[in-house]
Amino acid sequence: MLKRISAVAFLSLGAMYYAQDASVIKNTAEIYSSSDFGGTAKFNSMAGSMGALGGDLSAITINPAGTGVFISGDVAATLSVQNNKNNSNLFGSSFESSYTNTNLGQIGGVVSFDTGNTSPWKFVNLAFNYSTKNLENYVQTPGNSNISTDVQYTDSGNNTIDDKLVYTGHAYDRTGTASNLNVSLGGNYENKIYLGAGLNFKSADFDQSDFFQLQLQDLGESAYYQKQYTPYRESSNGFSASVGIIGKINNNIRLGVAVESPTFWNLTRTYTEYSNYSNGIDYDIYDETRKLTTPMKLTLSGAIVASKNFAINVDYTLGVTKPKYKVEGSAETQLNDYFSSDYKNTSDLRVGAEYRVAGFRLRGGYGLEASPFSDSSIKAINSNGVSGSYGLNSPFVGKRETLAGGLGYDFKAFYIDAGIQSITSTYDNPFFGGDYAVTTNDGYSVTNGDSITNEASIVSKVKNAKTNFFLTVGWKF
Repeated sequence: MLKRISAVAFLSLGAMYYAQDASVIKNTAEIYSSSDFGGTAKFNSMAGSMGALGGDLSAITINPAGTGVFISGDVAATLSVQNNKNNSNLFGSSFESSYTNTNLGQIGGVVSFDTGNTSPWKFVNLAFNYSTKNLENYVQTPGNSNISTDVQYTDSGNNTIDDKLVYTGHAYDRTGTASNLNVSLGGNYENKIYLGAGLNFKSADFDQSDFFQLQLQDLGESAYYQKQYTPYRESSNGFSASVGIIGKINNNIRLGVAVESPTFWNLTRTYTEYSNYSNGIDYDIYDETRKLTTPMKLTLSGAIVASKNFAINVDYTLGVTKPKYKVEGSAETQLNDYFSSDYKNTSDLRVGAEYRVAGFRLRGGYGLEASPFSDSSIKAINSNGVSGSYGLNSPFVGKRETLAGGLGYDFKAFYIDAGIQSITSTYDNPFFGGDYAVTTNDGYSVTNGDSITNEASIVSKVKNAKTNFFLTVGWKF
């Protein structure tokens, strides 16, 4: 049995990484502040770059003025297959995990009203688009025998035994989905100016756990240490509004501007809290609610429509504000201080193109999204098991590059599109620092073990590669 592992004090420099679960910071940026909710195969095969072109059910989430580009009714549904691969490297050793999810990634429609020849408003259109993405993310990091601590325990004969407790691995696991329902109204003025306004109803539901394993070097007995406040389940709903305009400078050039308000989120979390009692560790389940406001976004777009056969579009999206939690206590204050000092205004550049030959469509795109966090440093353990200052170059969420392509065929009334995306990023993954409790393998039943507080983190380098496939079937009426 593991008995009373000695603990060390919190590191004040890295208080944000320890007092708060680091994944709260990661999820705030990756889930709640992101505009990526999937979409049609056409939209994704152009890397989501359609802000000045419009005329696609997913493009209206970037610029609602794209709703006014439609000249007929349209309904479409998309099958999404998402493969996510993580490679976590620690001091030259790595562990790779891969998993695939299939779901209905998008469904939507637009009703187009032709106002006739007497009005300068040629069309007034009403559209909705519902899109989803999978949030599953499993990162497993290998162990390292140099990371250890001296311990004592009492055997069955009441003898005091000296041993080493060795770090043998870590796992972070998140499962769930996020969705966005967009409802937009758009109009076409004299076939030169397109206006639109939209409402976004967002949601996210996920489960998350975070634990590492330690093993007694001589005895061989292992224990699992669950992060304080995990496992937990989080459900949330958010709302934002957007407005946009697309203007035809001439028959070949279009410019677009769109603004999305901050998204106002209501979060509900059910979490596990571990406590030290006289007979060891116990736990309780609690609920808490939080209010979060994520950044306002500005999107500038430009498109060249060289002919009826070829068009290219460029979108640049800038986060105008920063995430901010409603202060209910010290936790929200710490989070807001961190985002105020270390969160950068996000920027996202996307380029997409389409070439048409009769009914065939050939598409491609590229996207580059900067890391939302500034470089920083924490106290971390190196390959020799010695703790010291460690520089985080891309903490939690790294720069993301997207390569995309696709094909389609227009049968006049019906159309079918296929698209593929390759999305890659690399980031620093700090864990191990903070409060943990000894648990059994299921993560809930607690043994009469002990808690541990680590003053230093372990940092692995994670390479993430997503390969997404989309298949859309649509009908124009």
